[in-house]
Amino acid sequence: MNRREFIVSAAASATAGAMAGCCTAAGCEKKGKMLFGVCCGPDQVPQLKEIGYDFWEWSGAAAFIPTKSDEEWKKHRDEKILSAQLPIRSVNGFLPGTFRLTGPDASFDEPLKYAETLCRRADEVGLKTIVFGSGGARNVPCKIGPDVKERYDIEKGVDQYADFCKQLAARISDLKVCVVVEPLRPNESNIVNYVWQGLQIVEEVNSPRIQQLADIFHMIMGRESPDSIVQAGCRLKHVHIAEKTTRQYPGKDDYDFAPYFDALRKIGYSGGVSCECGWPKDKSERYAARVKALAVMKKFAGQA
Repeated sequence: MNRREFIVSAAASATAGAMAGCCTAAGCEKKGKMLFGVCCGPDQVPQLKEIGYDFWEWSGAAAFIPTKSDEEWKKHRDEKILSAQLPIRSVNGFLPGTFRLTGPDASFDEPLKYAETLCRRADEVGLKTIVFGSGGARNVPCKIGPDVKERYDIEKGVDQYADFCKQLAARISDLKVCVVVEPLRPNESNIVNYVWQGLQIVEEVNSPRIQQLADIFHMIMGRESPDSIVQAGCRLKHVHIAEKTTRQYPGKDDYDFAPYFDALRKIGYSGGVSCECGWPKDKSERYAARVKALAVMKKFAGQA
């Protein structure tokens, strides 16, 4: 059975369970309303609360400063996270591009240490999801050779990435936070471009600590069907969104997100949906844009 056949089979089984109301994926949440947030810094949280957002999403490095001491972390935690007017539900930017997870120079020792520190600090404040995109760290490097088809050993790179996820899952097995695999469009990453590819890794790791993300922008750009969301079922723990044409906030270009939200509603998704997108630079225009984005997402989610 090849990789594609494997994940289609596994996803079909998970979907059947989800449709029957008894998904077998670990850590299934009860059905409820979707939660909406924005990727931003702590200085913008008061505005989000005023508008009516449920949470905010920050950079993992900025939020949990994994290279800093525990003393520095505690001070930072109290000043930037615990004092915020909304909960920080998720973070992105998991691993810096200075780490190499794939290729002949891959080394897991330092990135695992960094990732574990970040995860443990995230768990300490009740964070739900850590987004594992990190294209710079996971991209398979060029291999020198005369045949352009052999320039990248993609299959080996995927195996290395999956192995890293397995080792990380073992290290954080006692935590509650989920690290969610983020598919990135092909011009941003040369592995894990589609939700079904991420699901294959999630199934291989087979841990409640490693789950799945769906980025609607990347799905649209990769022409991936919303059915992949249904296939993900209870494995889906976080969602990113941006407009197709400009990668701006939802509502800027009036893209029809209905098929993607219909898929989310079909699986009873009650996790976070984060606006990972551009916003107007002018403060008053940004405020209006965030009001509109929330209204647009709630409309598609049937929560208006």
